[in-house]
Amino acid sequence: MLASCGGNKLEHYADMEPTFDMRHYFNGPIKAWGIVQERSGKVVSRFDVVMHGSWEGNVGTLKEDFTYYDGSTQQRVWTITQKPDGTYEGTAGDIIGTAKGATSGSAVNWAYSMDVPVGDTTYRLRFDDWMWQMHDGVLINRSYLKKFGFTVAELTLFMQKQ
Repeated sequence: MLASCGGNKLEHYADMEPTFDMRHYFNGPIKAWGIVQERSGKVVSRFDVVMHGSWEGNVGTLKEDFTYYDGSTQQRVWTITQKPDGTYEGTAGDIIGTAKGATSGSAVNWAYSMDVPVGDTTYRLRFDDWMWQMHDGVLINRSYLKKFGFTVAELTLFMQKQ
């Protein structure tokens, strides 16, 4: 269902440990550090994130507070719902429509669109988010930002449960 064009498929991770549990991982405090790279690989943005998640039944709230190295800040608040089939849907104020996600073994894949400001222009980009559970409460996130099906930037984020 949620596979990237490069052959990365969620089922490839079905037997990999440690197993990712969305409701467990995104519950409580999390710290994160990230970069955004343009197509050439040049780092164009660096940021830190303080997150806090909580769940009531199958509905979770994930608050993300971004601090960019240029001094700007941003907040995103996700509402994440686990569907009866085990997949996830998410909404946030700056996300276009609904994000769709699924987990398998150690991996998570999210797909969504967002309007991203770059200078004086805003681009609607499609995000193909891949996350992998590691040991010690670490989660590695690689996001491929796409326009017309082509990757125009990549985001790398390292998260750690506190």
